[in-house]
Amino acid sequence: MNAPDKQALPAVPRLTSLSHGGGCGCKIAPGVLSEILKNSSNMPGFNLPPELLVGIETADDAAVYLLNEHQALIATTDFFMPIVDDPYDFGRIAATNAISDVYAMGGTPIMALGLVGMPINVLPLEVIGAILRGGQDVCRSAGIPIAGGHTIDSVEPIYGLVVMGLVHPSRVKKNSGAKAGDVLVLGKPLGVGILSAALKKEMLPPAGYKKMIELTTQLNKPGIALAGLDGVHALTDITGFGLAGHTLELARGAKVQMRLNWARMPLISGVRALAAQGYVTGASGRNWESYGAEVSVPHGFAPEDKALLSDPQTSGGLLVSCRADTVDQVLDIFHTQGFGDAAAVGEVVSGQGVCVY
Repeated sequence: MNAPDKQALPAVPRLTSLSHGGGCGCKIAPGVLSEILKNSSNMPGFNLPPELLVGIETADDAAVYLLNEHQALIATTDFFMPIVDDPYDFGRIAATNAISDVYAMGGTPIMALGLVGMPINVLPLEVIGAILRGGQDVCRSAGIPIAGGHTIDSVEPIYGLVVMGLVHPSRVKKNSGAKAGDVLVLGKPLGVGILSAALKKEMLPPAGYKKMIELTTQLNKPGIALAGLDGVHALTDITGFGLAGHTLELARGAKVQMRLNWARMPLISGVRALAAQGYVTGASGRNWESYGAEVSVPHGFAPEDKALLSDPQTSGGLLVSCRADTVDQVLDIFHTQGFGDAAAVGEVVSGQGVCVY
């Protein structure tokens, strides 16, 4: 007697095939977001408490609330759809990205809550478990517990965290504190969005994937030490709006002009060639449409460089605005903590907008 045929197991779909966008490329375009928030951000009739040190006024990285003369609470949240197919790596990237906003305010994370939306009837439970395990391992590296959270059955896989941290009130680093004469330092190289676009089309070589995971799971812990330097005037992290978009937020907040020296910009090896081959995200174009009028580039600026300028960075590097006499200290903090690509990439001058030269 012939053995009965085994029932074929359904193939597990690629995580990136289940989402219309991935990583910080999922963000609503800055111009659209501004329009949405325009009539709802002031909460008419509600007086903001004086203890709210940082709100939504300058699109900063997190909210900050004064607890006492020695402590302020940092609160932030971030979540997105898969940027990679490996569930464990997806969890690690999403958690690293969410925690980054606390470091970008100069704070130390203390606790997280998980945000989980999964297509339960599509993904095996072990895949969902691997995503959560990746997030837990990153939180362990950051020294914080995941103390709770919320889950829903979702059409697309979504994962992220609510993260809380503490900072001394005098060490809060807003994105509006830059001053003319400052130097700009970038902590990580650009190009994660380019790599993710190539990955989605199955054209990213193993070395590129390895670098992508290395960068997107590297916690921005230097933010804690940077907050202790009097010469550091402003901090932010480069995420979904790209370098140009987040640099523009610094310029708007401080009412100055940010000048970026493109020749000194750290780029992930190979991303410029990938961008020239057309491996760019849709978010890159949407970003440029939203803020390109406030960003000047030199004549003949290559399309691939323009794509990198607006490339959405998932779990990107810290951008620091600091006094010229503090640059060496800033770079030393980055380099000693494993951020070997950190570099001085520009300066702050009187004026407005962003100028690339």
